[in-house]
Amino acid sequence: MYSSCGLTEYFYLSRMDNNDIFKKLRVALKYRDDDIQRIVKMAGMDITKSELGAIFRNEDHPKYMPCGDQLLRNFLNGLIIEKRGPMPDKRIDHKPTARPTDKPKRQGTGSPLSGRISRK
Repeated sequence: MYSSCGLTEYFYLSRMDNNDIFKKLRVALKYRDDDIQRIVKMAGMDITKSELGAIFRNEDHPKYMPCGDQLLRNFLNGLIIEKRGPMPDKRIDHKPTARPTDKPKRQGTGSPLSGRISRK
C-alpha cells in the first residue's frame, strides 16, 4: 500500500534511535555536557565528556558511539529527580491523618429542633 509512493522507505529512514532522542532533549532543554553529567550522576551512573562527545557525533564519524538504553534511561530518571525531587521512601509507615472532607461535629443542645424558629 505505502510502497507505491515511497512511504515505506520514509518510515524506515526516519526512525529515531536513542542518539537522536538524546540530541533532541539536549537541544530542547539547552543542556551542556556538564549539565548532562550532573543529571546522569543523580541517577547513579557516571559518564565522561569524551563519551558524551562520541554519543553526540554524526553516525559517519569514526569515533561515533551509539547511545545505549541504560544511558538514556538513567538520563531520564536523573531528569525526573532534578525536576521533581527525589522520590519519597515508601517503606516509612505514615499514620493516617484526618481527611479534609471530615467535618467536625457541632456542639449544641442536643435537640434537633433547637435551631429552628417556630411559626404559630
